[in-house]
Amino acid sequence: MPLTKMNRERIVYLYQSYLDNTSAPDELQELESVLNNPEHEEILKEIVDKSYFNISKEQIRDMSDSPAREKSFSYIVAQVQNKKPVKLWPRIAVAASVLLMLSIGGYFLVLQKQPSNQIAQNEIHDIAPGSNKAVLTLANGKTIILTGARNGKLAVQGYAAINKTADEKVVYKADQVSPASETATKEVVYNTLTTPRGGQYHLVLADGTNVWLDAASSITYPVAFIGKDRQVNITGQVYFEVAHNAAKPFRVTTKNQTIEVLGTHFNVNAYPDEPNTKTTLFEGSIKLTSNTGQAILKPGQQAQINHGRINIVNDANMDEAIAWHKGLFEFHDADIQTVMRQLSRWYNVDVSYEGKITDRHFSGKLYRNVTALTVADILSYKKIHFRIEGKQIIVEQ
Repeated sequence: MPLTKMNRERIVYLYQSYLDNTSAPDELQELESVLNNPEHEEILKEIVDKSYFNISKEQIRDMSDSPAREKSFSYIVAQVQNKKPVKLWPRIAVAASVLLMLSIGGYFLVLQKQPSNQIAQNEIHDIAPGSNKAVLTLANGKTIILTGARNGKLAVQGYAAINKTADEKVVYKADQVSPASETATKEVVYNTLTTPRGGQYHLVLADGTNVWLDAASSITYPVAFIGKDRQVNITGQVYFEVAHNAAKPFRVTTKNQTIEVLGTHFNVNAYPDEPNTKTTLFEGSIKLTSNTGQAILKPGQQAQINHGRINIVNDANMDEAIAWHKGLFEFHDADIQTVMRQLSRWYNVDVSYEGKITDRHFSGKLYRNVTALTVADILSYKKIHFRIEGKQIIVEQ
């Protein structure tokens, strides 16, 4: 079998689903066929050698309930057992690629590379970072789980064909198909893309607008823009690169605001558990309307809405606003609750606190591809500790 990116992604997905105990019956059968096919030996070795996913010794031991599966994973077992433990912090202390950022209240580290191994005694309690996960809901209520879905055409809605690409995004192509019925030319057909906690996804609308959804977010949109404007509705955090069309303004609505643009790049953070709804403009111009007024943003500005009132920040921290889209956590003078809200969404965990909540504030950044234990190690250097119990992080003071 050719060693293609599609094959790698599919096999990684099948393995990870097996490790997470989330495999569907047909996916288990597909994995069995992959493991029993000698033509896959090269790709299986590549997956292990390049650490496409984290495998703990405990997980491998749990796999050995089936002789066939034990044999199938023998190569992986040997690879993991032969790897030498990595002492994380001594390595970080001497690595030239590590950048230390300080603030008055606390600090984080920027990790240039994810450690190949975690602290062995806590490995079983670690939590992997989020990944590309989303559910597509069609106009008739049918849902398509995009994680692991085969590439190619997923469905047809009105005048639009919906395709999943090899680089994990959903793309709408308008005017590529015949309408399903005569009424398709008159009706506006809506779809919804939803990411869970621990997920993110890239969507390309029918007009060419690129949309990136952060964890625990959603967007509802027409499959084709056939009216006088282009309007979508979002929850959570979404980054837009809007295709320019002066004849059809693009509007984004959240619970407490409407944003109107012609063609621009901007980020909207509208999580319900955040104190403010934040809209940050990177390029172009947008008009923002809330319950109490309007504002026009210029590049470099951020609108913060609290109880309908709009506050404009002229010199907004653009790096912090766009960090998630670049695969980073970034904080500037953030309290521990702000930090933990982001961790909760990205690692798909609930957070609770024991004792008094610290009043320390933190600044710095690190990549989002690290595990929860790595974040715990970083926080521990400012005497902030948390433990992981199942899908819960408990912050200890």
